[in-house]
Amino acid sequence: MGNCLVCGAALAARQRGRRAVYCSAGCRQRAYRERRGPAGAGGDAAALVAEVERRARGIVLEPAAVLRAEVEALAVVVRRLLQVARAEAGGDAPTRPGGTGGGVPGTANAQAMDAAAVIGPGSGSEAGAEEGEEDFAALLDIHRRHVHLLCYRMVGSYDDAEDLLQETFLRAWRDRASFRRQAAVRTWLHRIAVNVCLDHLRRTGRRPQRYAPLPGVDSGPGRPPARLAWLQPYPDRRLEEFLEQVPSADESAAPEAAAVSRETLELVFLAAIQHLPPRQRAVLIYRDVLGLPAEEAAGILGMSLAAANSALQRARHTLRERLPARRQEWTAAERTRQEQEVVQRYVTAAERADLGMMAELLSADAVLTMPPNAVWFTGREAILAQVTAVFDPASPRYFGRWRFVPTAANRMPAVAGYVQRPGTSVYRAHMLDVLRVEGGRIVEITTFETHLVAACGLPLTLPR
Repeated sequence: MGNCLVCGAALAARQRGRRAVYCSAGCRQRAYRERRGPAGAGGDAAALVAEVERRARGIVLEPAAVLRAEVEALAVVVRRLLQVARAEAGGDAPTRPGGTGGGVPGTANAQAMDAAAVIGPGSGSEAGAEEGEEDFAALLDIHRRHVHLLCYRMVGSYDDAEDLLQETFLRAWRDRASFRRQAAVRTWLHRIAVNVCLDHLRRTGRRPQRYAPLPGVDSGPGRPPARLAWLQPYPDRRLEEFLEQVPSADESAAPEAAAVSRETLELVFLAAIQHLPPRQRAVLIYRDVLGLPAEEAAGILGMSLAAANSALQRARHTLRERLPARRQEWTAAERTRQEQEVVQRYVTAAERADLGMMAELLSADAVLTMPPNAVWFTGREAILAQVTAVFDPASPRYFGRWRFVPTAANRMPAVAGYVQRPGTSVYRAHMLDVLRVEGGRIVEITTFETHLVAACGLPLTLPR
């Protein structure tokens, strides 16, 4: 418990995730505007230097995917520090080719920057060209999280979204001469990003499949679930960083608020839209997730209004068939209270190897999948049989002692599992479980790979 740093109101208790410091989105946005004001630039610099040091000390060299993610996160902070330094050196705003003006990038004014001065073929001195590149990078950084989340929804993979974000920015740099001065930067970037994602989906040809029976494995009596080998979670900490960048509570912030809505981030929703053809998926995301007008969505996708509306209707019909019937029954508050209790009991049961408590937590028709692996289980008994072998020291499949750290992904409860293998003294990250809870019971467990623990901001090892 505590008080809001802006208005002083009491904060609601949170059992998982980061401790709240603001009581509402409005207070968070107000604090953000105050932090970004000219008077706070020196404080921003000190905080950013501390953040650079913290991230640099925490970099893990292996595996390569974790190293890449951590270095890219560090680069984002360094770019923000560069923006503050340039702003302090040149007044209230950074200089750029063609004059000065606007505000520090990252505010609402930054979206109204003279994009033609930043996005355009370089000319003049080598120093001017280098400064133009820095300003272009700063402009892109404003939209980084928004474009990353768009790519993630399109492809359903956190790692692929990272690659597609970089490809989007590379194409934007190459095609900067095509930017029209009267267009919005975000619209221009979204058009590039959607085409990058469509190219990726055509190239990979990914289609949801069905899990197949595995020799020697009793997967349970239920029907094999849909298999999306590429599916990965989106850490909630990245969503909180995204919200911190929302500059104001006016209508321009509506797409940001919609972009992080739980109902459109849950894994069950992400899995459902993966069944849609790519263009139907894009139309649905722009219209029903981000809430863009039909004309704007059609323009971004290069479709006629009639074609976009037709694609949207087909996508909605498919989605209704794919989503669980009970998904809309509870309010967010009710689900959060239930989930907090269930997650705590789940952690206790797993750390104590208490199979009786685990059985009480699982619904009779619970499903366990482990993308990208081909292993799957349906039904409480099949899942418990798998867990028993892992927990039993006498079993040849015994892993060791477990510890679990609660976290969150896709606005859903999650736990990072660490195992101390026999003969070792360190608990090493082994998996990330994302849980779907209905009626006080776990109905679905999706287990993801080790490197996604680091993506949630958690260490890869725990002390004994």
